[in-house]
Amino acid sequence: MMLTAAPVCGAESVQADASIIGKQEITIQDGRLTPEILWAMGRIGSSSVSPDGKRIAYTVSYYSVKENKGHTVIYVMNADGTGNTLLTTTAASESSPVWMKDGSTLAFLSGGQIWKMNPDGTDRKQLSSYEGGIEGFAFSPDESKVLFISQVKYGERTVDKYPDLDKASGKVIDDLMYKHWDEWVETVPHPFVASFDGNQVGEATDILAGEPYESPMKPFGGIEQLAWSTDSKQVAYTCRKKTGQAYSISTDSDIYLYDIDSKQTRNLCKEDATDKNMGYDTNPKFSPDGKSIAWQSMERDGYESDRNRLCVMDLATGKKTYVTEAFQSGVDDYCWAPDGKTLYFVGVWHATSMVHSTNLKGEVKQLTDGMYDYTSVAMLNDKELLTKRHSLSEADELFTVNLKKKNEVTRITQENDHLFSQLKTGKVEERWIKTVDGKDMLAWVVYPINFDPNKKYPTLLFCQGGPQSPVSQFWSYRWNLQLMAANGYIIIAPNRRGLPGFGMEWLEEISTNYGGHCMDDYLSAIDDIAKEPYVDKDRLGCVGASFGGYSVYWLAGHHNKRFKAFIAHDGFFNMEQQYLETEELWFTNWDLGGPYWDKQNPAVQRSYANSPHLFVDKWDTPILCIHGEKDFRILASQGMAAFNAARLRGVPAELLIFPDENHWVLKPQNSILWQRTFFGWLDKWLKK
Repeated sequence: MMLTAAPVCGAESVQADASIIGKQEITIQDGRLTPEILWAMGRIGSSSVSPDGKRIAYTVSYYSVKENKGHTVIYVMNADGTGNTLLTTTAASESSPVWMKDGSTLAFLSGGQIWKMNPDGTDRKQLSSYEGGIEGFAFSPDESKVLFISQVKYGERTVDKYPDLDKASGKVIDDLMYKHWDEWVETVPHPFVASFDGNQVGEATDILAGEPYESPMKPFGGIEQLAWSTDSKQVAYTCRKKTGQAYSISTDSDIYLYDIDSKQTRNLCKEDATDKNMGYDTNPKFSPDGKSIAWQSMERDGYESDRNRLCVMDLATGKKTYVTEAFQSGVDDYCWAPDGKTLYFVGVWHATSMVHSTNLKGEVKQLTDGMYDYTSVAMLNDKELLTKRHSLSEADELFTVNLKKKNEVTRITQENDHLFSQLKTGKVEERWIKTVDGKDMLAWVVYPINFDPNKKYPTLLFCQGGPQSPVSQFWSYRWNLQLMAANGYIIIAPNRRGLPGFGMEWLEEISTNYGGHCMDDYLSAIDDIAKEPYVDKDRLGCVGASFGGYSVYWLAGHHNKRFKAFIAHDGFFNMEQQYLETEELWFTNWDLGGPYWDKQNPAVQRSYANSPHLFVDKWDTPILCIHGEKDFRILASQGMAAFNAARLRGVPAELLIFPDENHWVLKPQNSILWQRTFFGWLDKWLKK
């Protein structure tokens, strides 16, 4: 396997530009949320706490629909939220702020290079000029070195084999994982270590030199998958040391410890042969005293939605302790307490994501409460955590959590107050529903703004993707339930079988059983809400993306005329087709049980017998199919096939196809088009 430095992607200087995309001040006349207002909101990203815990640097991304692009900026404020100052003053995006140990300097990324500046934005200086470009970085604790991520070339390209065909676009492929998420795999990220003298990043060493593996792992891994030891002598990194077909069927990543001086590598996950952590192991963090290391760990290979446990390893003895076993859901983010005896984490339970603590004995306590999702944790000082929070009715803001008083939470940013103060939001309620087998299922109900219980409203069933992603207090810039409510719809969003936060039995009942109780749960939810006098039973719609899109296609053949309109985004329609088209085969192997040609496996045959394309003869309801052609997780051919089937059946149908979008819709104007098409279709069939 060929592996060389990636093509030049040189540094861009931070320069003044009149066209700066920044915070938008707009007037909202009727209090109604619109797609344009969503895109006018600032989106809070990463944050960093100064060494003395007195200041916070954080990023916000702003977007211009007209220019069809975004701009990321850096703010600095005091830890209590006062003195908030915008540092970015140019059109160049600036991101990933990191406080240096003197507390009076901020490092950041701009133009693919590392820069530094004073906390007031002055005295900017470029620190790196790495020709491959830098995607994330972390200084060693003693700041003598810097760890950074850069792409390296992967595999042999056509032009390498045939230099005279330098304009040929064809790709000769001889193994799997040749595409991933939304790209043809021609580079992989590697971790590099370089010297640093305080003003310049020196020569870099590739920790994985000559190895054709990813670290961090695509498609979403970043600097959080790498960590410095407290003595600055070692780097822990996340890696799945597999390529091609072996990679495509396995989630078995490990935590490796690389010694800077000896260049020796130690696999921390496989030293104990009796420990069966064969799934994802990610995101290492050393304890403050450097004697232990923690990471997030899944037990089973090939099961990407397995419970993420928090593992703590004593580096001297190799002993591992799983300290969140009392929490029967996954750990989504975590941090060490300064004393090294406690860890704080966030995780979902009963459709909300809360902050918890655990000691090294595994004694777990919940620290926050309410109808919110807390999504991150970092130490602010020995008495407070810094966290980010949102809900179904509010976008992300930064908060502090008092560790001495339970559920004392203080908001410290007001990024979108100028918009939310003008908006009306629909009431959100939790609703418990009896399932067909007598169990209790929690659903969120969002009511239209200005709701009048004496009127009747069109109502939407929201089908979640994943398939094992929670229907918690999520805030989305596309699948936004408050936006649906602002358009006059009641929404019911059930936590059907297969979602986390309700125990492992509930989570895992969906595997190899897509047409089972998870579909019954959807029908139970819409039937339950339809009993209310304010729900118009003749104007019910069903919408969803990814597994939610599959759900829509399946329900279209099984709904017994409940619904009057369907919308499916990026769903798979033909399961046999999906098995051979997707790139991450571990997903279909686990969720469907394996390939459709395994005729002797009852679970496999049950899975493929529930392929939506087999029930097209029962389709009788208008359907909108949406798909992105850069979606390599579920190819656009699935959406096109569903649309074609509906039209050939004589069912009213529409296709919205995006040649330049992946599994999501990321470009501002495409997103506005998505919303207008979405509500245009619903209004056409569900409004009188």
